[in-house]
This record gives sequence, C-alpha cells and structure tokens, in this order.
Amino acid sequence: MGYSVRLAGRLAQPVRPHLNCTWYATYPDLGLAFTSMTGMAAPLPDALAPKGLEGVVANESSICYVFGGEGRLIYRGYDIADLAEHSTFEETAYLLLKGDLPTKDALKAFTAELKAAQKLDKVVLRIIKDAPKDAKPMNVLRTAVSAAVFTDPDRADNSPAAEYRKAVRLIAQLPTMVGTFHRLRSEQKPLSPRRGLSLAANTLYLITGETPEQDVERAFDVALILHADHELNASTADMHGAVTGAIAALAGPLHGGANAEVMKMLLEIKSPDRAAAWIRDALTQKKKIMGFGHRVYRTADPRAAILRPLAEQLGRKANQPQWFAIQQVIEDLMRRDKGLYCNVDFYSASTYYAMGIPLDLFTPIFAVSRISGWCAHILEQHADNRLIRPRAEYVGPMNRTWTPLRKRS
Repeated sequence: MGYSVRLAGRLAQPVRPHLNCTWYATYPDLGLAFTSMTGMAAPLPDALAPKGLEGVVANESSICYVFGGEGRLIYRGYDIADLAEHSTFEETAYLLLKGDLPTKDALKAFTAELKAAQKLDKVVLRIIKDAPKDAKPMNVLRTAVSAAVFTDPDRADNSPAAEYRKAVRLIAQLPTMVGTFHRLRSEQKPLSPRRGLSLAANTLYLITGETPEQDVERAFDVALILHADHELNASTADMHGAVTGAIAALAGPLHGGANAEVMKMLLEIKSPDRAAAWIRDALTQKKKIMGFGHRVYRTADPRAAILRPLAEQLGRKANQPQWFAIQQVIEDLMRRDKGLYCNVDFYSASTYYAMGIPLDLFTPIFAVSRISGWCAHILEQHADNRLIRPRAEYVGPMNRTWTPLRKRS
C-alpha cells in the first residue's frame, strides 16, 4: 500500500489482511503493523515495540546516519572524523541545513547571517533577566527560545524560506541566551557578541568574558561539530515550538546531561589511584557508570575517539591532568570487565571542565551545537510534512459499566 517498515536495516513485507480498517499490513517477525487508520507503524496486539523504540525506524532522512555496528557517524554523507579534522561549526551547520558544503561565497554569506542575528530582542532579554538566579539553565533556555517567536520577523510565515531564516536566527542566538543568563546569575554584566569571533569563540567569550586561545577555540569548535546531529530529533511543530520541545526533551541526565554526571564522578574520584576501586565498588552496588554504552553504537563511539586527545591536551593546558588520567583507568576497566565502550559524553566532560565551563551549562552547550541538527530535521520534515502520531498499546481494563455512586464499595 506504499508503506513499509524498516527495523535494524531489514525491510519487512506485508503478509495478511485484517478487519476493522481499509487495509492492515502485518509483519509478524518484527511484531509491527501498518494500518490505514494511522499510516504509521504500530505494535501488533501480541507483540510490543521495543522499549524506547530501540531499533524502530520511524522516518526517512538524508541528514545524518549512525552506523552503530561499525562505530561510524555521517552528516549528509560526510564522515564525522573528516568534518572534525577539516570543517568548522559554521560550515557544518550550513551542510546540515542545506545538504551540501558551502562555496567560499556561500559560507561567507551564511557566517554574515549568523553574526547579524546574534543579538537578542529586548523581549527575550527581559525574560532572561527576570528568571530566578537559581533557575536551571536548560529551563531558562527553553523559555527564551519559546519567547523568541514573539518578535521574530517571520513568525507568521511558515514557508520554507522563512523557516530557514528562523533556523539561522536560533543557531545564532542560543550562545547569546546561554551566556546572558550565566553572566546575570553570576552578578556580572552580560556581554554582547563580538562580530570578529567564530560561533565557538563567541560562545566561550559570552560565558567566561575572555577570548579563548586558538587551541581552546578549535577544541570547542570540534566539540560543537561532534554534537551537531545524531539522527531524528524533532517532529512537525513550528520551528520555535519544535526547538523548545527538543530542549525540554534534552534536559534529563540520561541524555544531554550525561557529561555533567561524568564530571561529577571524576570530581568525586579525585585521583587516578582511586579510580579502579571506586568504579568496582559502584558496579558492585549496581550503579550506572555514566559515559558508557550507547543505544545505537555497538562498538566505539567515533566522537569519543576524536575528543580523547583534546581532553588530554586541554587538561594539561589547564594544569588538570588528573581528569584524563582517571578517565584512562575507567575506560580500560569498563572495556575489560564490562565490554563497554565510552561515548561522546565521557570525554566532553573533562574537555568542557578544562575550558572553565560550569557543569550546569554542559547541557545548554549541547543545545548550542545540536540546534543545527534540530533545525535541519525540522526543515526536512516540513518539506514533506505528515503528522507524526504513534499509537499506544492499551493495557487498562475492558468492558466496564457505570454504577451509581451508592452501589460503589
């Protein structure tokens, strides 16, 4: 009927009809079905979809793909290692949004668009200033993004061109939102973005008040590239609404907040000679060791391999070599004893810490990077817009009848 299900790389075939709808294609080996009522994959009555929808592919995308078994990641066909070595975040953001690497003139124009959009509207500034100083940065960021639609010049226009302009503005403004709130809560005057700095350098400048040295800027730029996308992120809401929802979904410790939890672990361990005993004790207590394992990768996370030497380099530069030394002990132990590889959160933790970024800004920094991927997916889904509405497997009681209040025990 024009629909198919792809699970773990296999294309299933429909095998039998069903009553109660115009058509109903089932895939018993996958435990899934398509119906004309939804046009979406749904679990068969006797087989639930995997928890967390692991391995279930809900859509097609040309933006990003994770080769979980090989430990590879590509953006628009380009290997992440290639981009990390040669590209910049601005160029990578253009690639995600547009589908191709920019020409020299196109990159110059795109960079100029970003720089022109960095300043925040006074409405957004007021909302950030009014936030309690002890508010969680992710909550402030979510609210600021949502408020940005109030004065967006394209707020009433959802054409592809207007959606692209909104994406550019959001990519440009997230660093300013994060930096503004951090400065205010630290009793410091917010800074204005500097037009001569890259997005990576500006982000660090807006947070710390200092222009980063070239090697620190490059390391942070690479980190932003590595976090820019990782397959599907958003659904079919408007640009600001979808990004707001993405920020809200990112706020938990098992996803965007994992690197902060890694750093808390390193701070608790304190020194390399305590690392092995600490980890073994945690494993005995069935505690989760943050920064290890991944829902998709079944081998090494390629982003972690890129960040590893940067974490060592910046740790030495900041006179904090102990964090990398601890991480080496933990990584070796977890690989040897548990068969687990570290993920991107493991080494981004000490990398960001050595840059002087506060722990509770680690997740907003994730959003500063991932905003480019979010916007790319939103634009792609809007171009072929279909309501994404999965069904739920009902597990409640059936065939109940109402009884008068006096007869209820």
